[in-house]
Amino acid sequence: QVQLVESGGGLVQAGGSLRLSCAASGGFFSTYSMGWLRQAPGKEREFVASISSAAGRTLYADSVKGRFTISRDNAKNTVYLQMNSMKLEDTAVYICAAERAPPTVVRRTFSSWGQGTQVTVSS
Repeated sequence: QVQLVESGGGLVQAGGSLRLSCAASGGFFSTYSMGWLRQAPGKEREFVASISSAAGRTLYADSVKGRFTISRDNAKNTVYLQMNSMKLEDTAVYICAAERAPPTVVRRTFSSWGQGTQVTVSS
């Protein structure tokens, strides 16, 4: 039902920052918990972060906690992932995801996904 399109990926040096955006359409964005997943070469897809549809409740993987920040702008139907202090291990395709949820519930798994955007961290 909801279509997701990521943008903002690219090449960044270790220690640097990058912000990803995900634009949603075709659904009621304000009713979805939104998340970011990532898949590194040769690795399984893993959970990165998620946010509730309201109240700003968030959840992060331990590997990114304190470095990444997920946020959303419901007026723009957009979710963001601010990535700071980036590490080589952050290199992956980052995928935006959505799952309908009550306003304060943060989802850990999702039913809709975007195509992903490549993030490469160099030394």
